[in-house]
Amino acid sequence: MVSEKSGRLRFWVWAAVSGVVSAAVFLAAAELMALLVAREGSPILAVGSFVIDIVPQPFKEFAIATFGEYDKIALLVGLALAVLIASAIAGVLEYVRPPLGVIALGVAGALSVAAILTRAGAGPLAAIPPIFGALAGGTLLWFLSARLRRWAGGAAGARAEGPASVDRRLFFRVSAIAGAAAVVVGVGARALINATASSITAVRSALNLPAPRSTVTVPAGAELDIPGISPLFTPNEDFYRVDTALTVPSIDPNTWRLVIDGMVDTRVELSFDDLVGMGLDEYAITLTCVSNEVGGPLLGTAKWHGVPVRDVLARAGVQSGADMVLSRSIDGFTASTPLESLTDDGLDAILAVAMNGEPLPLEHGFPVRMVVPGLYGYVSATKWLTELKVTTFDADEAYWTPRGYSAKAPIKFSSRLDTPRTGTPVTVGRTPLAGVAWAQTVGIERVEVSIDDGDWQAATLSTPINDDTWVQWYLDWDATAGTHYVTVRAVNKAGETQIEERAPIAPDGSTGWQRSLITVR
Repeated sequence: MVSEKSGRLRFWVWAAVSGVVSAAVFLAAAELMALLVAREGSPILAVGSFVIDIVPQPFKEFAIATFGEYDKIALLVGLALAVLIASAIAGVLEYVRPPLGVIALGVAGALSVAAILTRAGAGPLAAIPPIFGALAGGTLLWFLSARLRRWAGGAAGARAEGPASVDRRLFFRVSAIAGAAAVVVGVGARALINATASSITAVRSALNLPAPRSTVTVPAGAELDIPGISPLFTPNEDFYRVDTALTVPSIDPNTWRLVIDGMVDTRVELSFDDLVGMGLDEYAITLTCVSNEVGGPLLGTAKWHGVPVRDVLARAGVQSGADMVLSRSIDGFTASTPLESLTDDGLDAILAVAMNGEPLPLEHGFPVRMVVPGLYGYVSATKWLTELKVTTFDADEAYWTPRGYSAKAPIKFSSRLDTPRTGTPVTVGRTPLAGVAWAQTVGIERVEVSIDDGDWQAATLSTPINDDTWVQWYLDWDATAGTHYVTVRAVNKAGETQIEERAPIAPDGSTGWQRSLITVR
């Protein structure tokens, strides 16, 4: 009895292996066909992007808070595990109840087709890769399961050779060859597809942008020399990245086009050279993500080279009645930006082509992105920009609006303690408490610090570059041994005090005073 159960379990294990190998062939064949006919037809990436779109808001917040810029990698790893488990189950089903496993692979192919064809920019040929992959994987699963059943049926006897032995050898031989081929073909096809990104990296490196007509003046005292404080300008490699793109789009600036349409007098289409030819200027602007928790890291300041959005919209002629611009990324993401934030002469909303003195990094929107001071990124900072649609909030909604976020999202000004950090003890004696504060478009008037719920003390501010950038601050503290709570708040130039009440990031940004526990030894 034990031997019979052991034998059954052994064949179930090999059935699961046949399912995994067949799924690998499915994906490899799809990647190969994507390379040949439609690079947007990759099932794993399309399904991953679909998952990003449908995941409920709390899970998105958890992923961003837990994994940060590695949230996409975490998603891909999770998808890989799900595919591994599902394919093993499909193999067992095909062995036990044929053709349920083949049907399961067919359903996976159909879901992949649906995920691909609903993505922005998917062409009619994009359905071919998953269909081809499903046919290849399904055929292999049928063949391997048939051999496995014959092997199991003939294994009841004691024959060392004969039909059972032939089926066993054929099962292992085909599984090994198919598995190895799937790895070589799948990895190779994906590598060739990704080679496009390498070529765009080379194009970016060779891009020679004209010097800006005007540059940012950084006043004396704008940056404090305090270890541990955030630098005045965030290096590109350290700048936060939060977006919906599972893989970074690769766009050749020579073929890039920006369309301005909707409620305009004239539809306008600009090339990269057209945009740059309008003249570049330099701007210093702090960006903030709506996912930034109180005291969080999802903000940064950079010098941007770009063209005012109002100048681009003026070419098309905005019609009366419009109150929103729906910006679209090449990956399908959209943002709803109030029209007044883009046309106000007093606001430096720009189409940026450079960041901190170099062309935009690929992950930050190369070749063109939007940068709008005073608004959270999800309603303004569209990367890999391809379209500006002049419209109304009543007629259109952007990516995050139906997912529980506000259509309009002015940044809630705040402050942050950078040093010392919770969990990093400091020594007894004088030590600086230091950090940054921001109130884009309005400016910071002062920062106040309370130690152990005592009186508020005014911190010393750095000299601000402008009202669109953060300022640094510090307060010298005579630290005594023990544990202490340090609370920080800001007051903006309108005389408003930072909101004390804690609020989550949805629907329009977090609020609250940062309160940190500092250990002194």
